Amino acid sequence: MLTIHVAEATPETAVLVDADRIAAVGPFDDLAAVRPEARVRRWPGILTPGLLNPFAPELLEGMYHPDPREAEGFGTEPITGERAQRIFRMDASRRGASARRGVQRLLAHGTVAVAGDLRGQAAADAVRRAGLAAGRRPEKLPGSPSFSPAPLILLPGPEPGGPARFAVFDVPDRAALVRLGPSTCVATVIGGRLVHRAR
Repeated sequence: MLTIHVAEATPETAVLVDADRIAAVGPFDDLAAVRPEARVRRWPGILTPGLLNPFAPELLEGMYHPDPREAEGFGTEPITGERAQRIFRMDASRRGASARRGVQRLLAHGTVAVAGDLRGQAAADAVRRAGLAAGRRPEKLPGSPSFSPAPLILLPGPEPGGPARFAVFDVPDRAALVRLGPSTCVATVIGGRLVHRAR
């Protein structure tokens, strides 16, 4: 199914998605006129190519992401350090579930690609299943491991024929995205699929 994604603050760079590829990029009115049968998804803010997070090993293997049902015992925020490793040693099956929840957090921050060598199969499987692209880890990492690393690493813009992979942030422009961070993400698309949508 053809889908046009358009964000309020960037109507000149709407994206026409055909299955898992980008069919066209351009002004919304032009795309809608050429493909009037396409479904339209309207978003607040800006449509961007999405982010690369270079901290995949630290976030997916070095942290335990509690299940909401574990909130009473573990809280709701990621657990780091030796405490996280103790949890993994107690129950190895928690690695996969934690990695999947970590990937969901990445997607909720507009991440469409990750970098860093994953040593365990659980995290690698979670990344592969989500369709996250593999990027090159910068020689100098930005700050400390975070779902909102600073500075943000934006990928190259969507191009016709390229993979349908991008994110939408509820901000008026890129300067506001840098200032407010990727927790403003309202939608993440990977392989043409809407893999995250803010409620």
